[in-house]
Amino acid sequence: MSNIIDKYNVSVPRYTSYPPANYFHELEASDYLEAVVRSNEEGTKKLSFYLHMPFCKRLCHYCGCNSYIMPSSGDTVAKYIDAIHKEIDIETTHIDKSRPISQIHFGGGSPTAMPSSVLKEINEHLLSLFPTIDKPEIAIECHPGYLTEEDWINLTNSHFNRFSIGIQDLDEKVLKTVGRTPSNLPLETIIGILRNAGATINMDFLFGLPYQTPESFAKNIERAIALHPDRLVTFSYGHVPWVFKRQQILEKHGLPQPEIKQQMYDNAASLLHEAGYKSIGLDHFVLPEDELYKALEQGLLHRNFQGYCTRRTTGQVYAFGATGISQLDSTYAQNTKDIEEYVDITMSGNISVKKGYKLSPKERIAKEVIERLMCNYRINWHEITDTLAITTDDLKTALHYDESQLKEMEADGIVELTSDGIAMTPDGHPFVRNVAAALDPLMQNTDKKFSKPI
Repeated sequence: MSNIIDKYNVSVPRYTSYPPANYFHELEASDYLEAVVRSNEEGTKKLSFYLHMPFCKRLCHYCGCNSYIMPSSGDTVAKYIDAIHKEIDIETTHIDKSRPISQIHFGGGSPTAMPSSVLKEINEHLLSLFPTIDKPEIAIECHPGYLTEEDWINLTNSHFNRFSIGIQDLDEKVLKTVGRTPSNLPLETIIGILRNAGATINMDFLFGLPYQTPESFAKNIERAIALHPDRLVTFSYGHVPWVFKRQQILEKHGLPQPEIKQQMYDNAASLLHEAGYKSIGLDHFVLPEDELYKALEQGLLHRNFQGYCTRRTTGQVYAFGATGISQLDSTYAQNTKDIEEYVDITMSGNISVKKGYKLSPKERIAKEVIERLMCNYRINWHEITDTLAITTDDLKTALHYDESQLKEMEADGIVELTSDGIAMTPDGHPFVRNVAAALDPLMQNTDKKFSKPI
């Protein structure tokens, strides 16, 4: 296995989108608004809204998010929130009001650095504009380091029904090294509050950090299993210091080698499977009754920037806030990263889109193939050609289909090839990004830089 890790632990995209965000280029705001209008006729009618809250009370050294220290002036935050409401009003005038909301997701930064009253007002603004599907997913990423019991209760009264708790690690030495503030309350207390409110609970952990070992990470997972969250996520730390300079701090302490990282994941997966959890994609574990697992069994799992989702909750994504990335059926668009510029442009009545990507017809085919492989660990050529109403030759022409490369991967035990398609082997799951990259025309002779799968 170590030889396979050495061979395939190379720089490849995470494929949370296709194409990845580092392929984005300049895009005019007018082009994006035209895409918003087209989105009423293209793709799913369901709406998924993403709200980017960029502020944190403290920046963790490992962070790869577009985040900023909470300014000392409350005026800056108030102006940002006013701009969020303004952007919602500008953009939603172009969206068919009969379309239903299936998802609302708050990310960051640390969304819970904001007062819960502010978050509640944003939810109510969106919910006042559109109908919803039955049981829409209204989710928030939570930093437990600063939240009191009253804060958690207020969040449960702000329309949220899914809470992702960013634990990362339970070892104080690890947390101190990476600049992460430990949970303010015992996890048992937090879980109790959320359960009493009928909320769905995610617990998020990060592996590959300094001073983590397979044994210490396993202890994290054992404690989490005892709390029985609905979903548990084991994110692999992506070290990209050429993008996020603050990650260089971690190099002074040393980072686990790929083989050690793989052992951390394997141990965690083994413990979770023994406890009855099922694997979803690269890093999620859910209970057998979870709709994500049912979708996986049917080969119908999806993913967007918010994470894994089902056909029930999959919507075109409209993002609000600085750095927010919208994912429409044929167009991606990202707002400016500069907070002051975002506020100024938005409050003047304009959209602050700076860059994005318009997918060609062939790229939309590649997007469908890569998303299915990344989510469901398999591709059935006939299912895709039926869905897209194209021929198998059209499908393979849209890809970088190199049969000799795929057969080499099969010989390495990563995939199984059939006349109907490609399936990842259980041992090959950690390398699904490599197989996706092998099929990706954009990855041939690319000069882009990415993190490694392990």
